[in-house]
Amino acid sequence: MIKRILVTGGAGFLGSHLCERLAQEGNDIVCLDNFYTGTKENVSHLLNDPHFELIRHDIINPVYLEVDEIYNLACPASPVHYQLNPIKTIKTNVMGVINVLGIAKRAKAKILQASTSEIYGDPEVHPQTEKYWGRVNPVGIRSCYDEGKRAAECLMMDYRRQNGVNSKIARIFNTYGPRMAIKDGRVVSNFIIQSLQGKDITVYGNGTQTRSFCYVDDMVNGLIRMMNGNDNFYGPVNLGNPEEFTILELAQKIIKLTKSTSKISYQPLPMDDPTQRKPDITLAKDKLGWSPKMDLEKGLIKTIEYFRNALINV
Repeated sequence: MIKRILVTGGAGFLGSHLCERLAQEGNDIVCLDNFYTGTKENVSHLLNDPHFELIRHDIINPVYLEVDEIYNLACPASPVHYQLNPIKTIKTNVMGVINVLGIAKRAKAKILQASTSEIYGDPEVHPQTEKYWGRVNPVGIRSCYDEGKRAAECLMMDYRRQNGVNSKIARIFNTYGPRMAIKDGRVVSNFIIQSLQGKDITVYGNGTQTRSFCYVDDMVNGLIRMMNGNDNFYGPVNLGNPEEFTILELAQKIIKLTKSTSKISYQPLPMDDPTQRKPDITLAKDKLGWSPKMDLEKGLIKTIEYFRNALINV
């Protein structure tokens, strides 16, 4: 049976890859986006598909649709973007989530919330497991996103308990790949663009803080497995690559792959920037049979090629 699937934030980096995969699998796709960070270009190759529909809409406002499944990806994920309008960010994570849960409740649709590793804040536990409740500054410059996503998880669980909504939660760790925005502000895109342009690579702090990087195709696989998996397992579940790299190692790797002459410039560490970030994916392996397959270097080569072409067309 063909499923009718709503993807909010579907014209964004991750959302567009998800829409593409779901369309390839023969589903009817409703892509909903307000184009705050997403772009029509990300889904332009899908517009001629009769089973793909693009709607400009902000989920802060109610929308009435008949669907079987909802992937809620609507929210800027880069600190540059979510801090630009912090009130808008937390509204998206609270009012927006209430609106999509309303669709799920009325239409009896299954809903998957794209949560984030940011709910762990600057963690005291390493690697982070789903049982860890996190250490988040509730009044910091990142709290609009961190606390917003934590509130969204609360809403997902309360709608499940009170209204019987079939809701699921996936906590997404750093994801990269083609279609990241040029001015995304995240570390992979920043470093690649700076190196391709021969500019100094901006490393915040001393570069010893760690991150893990998951290629976008692997993340899409994880999200789909979570949605299609046993409904008795509703998460939260960590989705990310457990390989850990320092920011300095990433910078050096990108300089090497781009054959750049860029030098590293050290800048002050932003407020509440996590010192460590690495997922424990034991639960994802056990419940979903999922683990990432893409090697960082191979994924970076694909991403560098994308940005090389994108900068030519700017």
